[in-house]
Amino acid sequence: MALPPEVKELAARVRNWGRWGDDDEIGTLNLITDDVVKAAAAEIATGRRLSLGLPLDDQGPQTGAIPGRDNPTHEMIMVDMPLTGDPANFTTSDDKVALALQAATHWDALAHVSYEGKLYNGVPSSVITESGAEHMGIDKIRTLVGRGVLLDVAAAKGVDSLEGGYALTGEDLDAACEFGKVAVRAGDVVLIRTGQMRWFLAGDRARYGTPAAGPSLQTVEWFHRHDVAAVATDNLTFEVYPSEREDAVLPVHLLHLVDMGMTQGQNWYLEDLSGDCAGDGRYSFFLDASPLPFTHAVGSPLNPVVVK
Repeated sequence: MALPPEVKELAARVRNWGRWGDDDEIGTLNLITDDVVKAAAAEIATGRRLSLGLPLDDQGPQTGAIPGRDNPTHEMIMVDMPLTGDPANFTTSDDKVALALQAATHWDALAHVSYEGKLYNGVPSSVITESGAEHMGIDKIRTLVGRGVLLDVAAAKGVDSLEGGYALTGEDLDAACEFGKVAVRAGDVVLIRTGQMRWFLAGDRARYGTPAAGPSLQTVEWFHRHDVAAVATDNLTFEVYPSEREDAVLPVHLLHLVDMGMTQGQNWYLEDLSGDCAGDGRYSFFLDASPLPFTHAVGSPLNPVVVK
């Protein structure tokens, strides 16, 4: 099913193809310049650090609804093994993990989705093969550090979590900026708290998945207008789900990743950050959210770290 005309018109308004050159493969991350990172370092006042990553274990948020996107499984391959056979000498332990790269806290690469046979910048989606993504893979993002901003939409509305299926608007994002007394600047990484994560923390993985509050098509131009570099949410689907339109499947993914070239993330743990920001009144911070450099992968797990 083709995108409806109204969505295609919106896509054309926010499209960044060619903005950073015809060969560009990182899209809006180009907005994180040296000057942006230097300014972001000024956000560090106390050195306090918070992790935004979920634990990587078999109790993660995946339920099997997406075939093959499995929670991590951990296996020991050596347990206190004597290298020389003599346990009085050097002994070692080693392990390995099997996981879907988008199983827990992660970034989506620009190669993660396509429509009408195109990826970001008009690159044919045929560059994605059984070997992975020749272009637009997560390995193209060598670093992702800069100024992060928490838009705590749930807190701004005075609730612990938004109702499942609530479609966030640009006005909601403006209200969260006003609530946090923070302005989103070009090159910022925006983190959106809906409170959906509380279902996962309570042990209800099915309810965590859907219905979920999240950004809707009504927010797309807001991100484009503010020159946001990347955006992440505290839910499984990133955007509102079920989708606000029955004639468009996960359309925010398509417009963000394909048309805008804007990296997006899911399953970010924002509860501690929400409390910390409420405590010190500071909703902007230094953020290190660099992905792991899996060659030709279309996503990557990470442990984002906030420094305040």
